[in-house]
Amino acid sequence: MRMSPLNQRRWRNFRANRRAAWSLVIFAVLFGLSLGAEFLANDHPLLVSYKGEIRSPVLQFYSEKDFGGDFQTEAVYHDPVVQCLIISGGAEGCFDTPTKTEAEAKAGAIDGKPVTPGWILWPPIPYSYNTINDIKGAAPSAPDAKHWLGTDDTARDVLARVIYGFRMSVSFALVVTAATSVLGIAAGAVQGYFGGWIDLIFQRVIEIWGSTPSLYVIIIVAAIWQMNFWLLAGLMVLFGWTHLVHVVRAEFLRARNFEYVRAARALGVSNGVIMVRHVLPNAMVATLTFLPFIITGAISSLATLDFLGFGMPSSAPSLGELTLQAKQNLQAPWLGFTAFFAFAIMLSLLVFIFEGVRDAFDPRKTFQ
Repeated sequence: MRMSPLNQRRWRNFRANRRAAWSLVIFAVLFGLSLGAEFLANDHPLLVSYKGEIRSPVLQFYSEKDFGGDFQTEAVYHDPVVQCLIISGGAEGCFDTPTKTEAEAKAGAIDGKPVTPGWILWPPIPYSYNTINDIKGAAPSAPDAKHWLGTDDTARDVLARVIYGFRMSVSFALVVTAATSVLGIAAGAVQGYFGGWIDLIFQRVIEIWGSTPSLYVIIIVAAIWQMNFWLLAGLMVLFGWTHLVHVVRAEFLRARNFEYVRAARALGVSNGVIMVRHVLPNAMVATLTFLPFIITGAISSLATLDFLGFGMPSSAPSLGELTLQAKQNLQAPWLGFTAFFAFAIMLSLLVFIFEGVRDAFDPRKTFQ
């Protein structure tokens, strides 16, 4: 599909901002990798060969009994017994000698019994965000060859939690920003275009709604119900949709009496078409100027609520909860450094990208 000349000019303007273009590439790679976090950091193998059959535990449930064990519960793949069962093809000797090595299994026999050798393919990080690891010494443990960013105070791998936390933070911010933008732009457009009593009533409603202590409401809701992703996102949208109303309203108030708008009315064009096709594009520059603050504010709000204990459950892969652990474990500086750089890189990339988007939609800026 060929882009229109206007969109081509916008794309050229965006690419001309090299900082924004490179930030988009880097952010797209990082976010794309985080979308496949289950294939990067997981305590379930990617592939398992058992008795010549290829299985994918990362995508499907397998009980220990499916590998020759005794239990119907899901197999614990880090358990030496389970690994021995997979590699040895379900040899009974694994229960008597769970420390049998992979080399012994591949040799073709365990306890003198012939077996069909198998293998296990692990993700690059063989731990999920909620995996409790068996570490040497006390938690949190320092970075080492197994845990590249160390572990937190409950022996969970920090790098795995950062990958999942990055995905959750960005997804949360995108959902909140999209919903608040749609509601805020629609409300501001109606106010500014029609004016009069509609504008007056809307303004009074926004003033009353804006004075509502949103943090107290979130605390009350968190005390009544178990907080989750969608409930928290809904609360953020409920109190955040007013951020764009004043900007869009001012642009529509300014443009509603322009000559081209009056001409469109005279030609019988409907108000909806005039608002969307003719007035809204002129309000996009001012709107896009505020989007970086909304999306970074959503990420910061999520981290703040998690830090205070009113956000996602403590088991969730939250960067705010990692920041809290850094505060409570000053003897483990790797937690603080990891949280700082995760937030700094993520927020900087988003701000640079939206700066480029703002320049691309600005008709006054033309780059060669």
